Amino acid sequence: MCTKQFLELFNPYPGNHYLQVTTSPDEITDALNKITKDVDGKISLAIFADESIDYSQKLPDINIKHINNFKEPFRALPRSNDAVIIKDVFAKHENKDMLLKISYASLANTADIIIIEKKGIMDVESMKQMLQDYEFRAANNIDILDGYDLIMAKKMHMWGNGL
Repeated sequence: MCTKQFLELFNPYPGNHYLQVTTSPDEITDALNKITKDVDGKISLAIFADESIDYSQKLPDINIKHINNFKEPFRALPRSNDAVIIKDVFAKHENKDMLLKISYASLANTADIIIIEKKGIMDVESMKQMLQDYEFRAANNIDILDGYDLIMAKKMHMWGNGL
């Protein structure tokens, strides 16, 4: 699933931090881990699952937090991430507003949010408008993952809440 085109969305710099919010680690996790390691960056995972599976053996270098249900938020420090990737969580979560607010606050200026859902689950145009409403800019639907819709937007310095 993780294509070369997907990895081209990222231009990791030394010390970059990425947060993947997902239901389980996958090829995207592995790919992000590799590209961040190459620049002494870090990836963190927020895993929404009913049971806490211990991934520490498979992913020893990744900070992993487990969230038990789709009512709870994930946690992230303000301005601590250069990208937040939300995969297979947004449509299921009961408080989408909270997910966007936390993502926005956790992103550094000019950082990216990427929302990935299986094709047909989210209304792409409504999602782009929702991102605009939460002060994300340049929301685009990018068709690079087979079977998935991917929407990417940017938190911009000096725009809306980006101060």
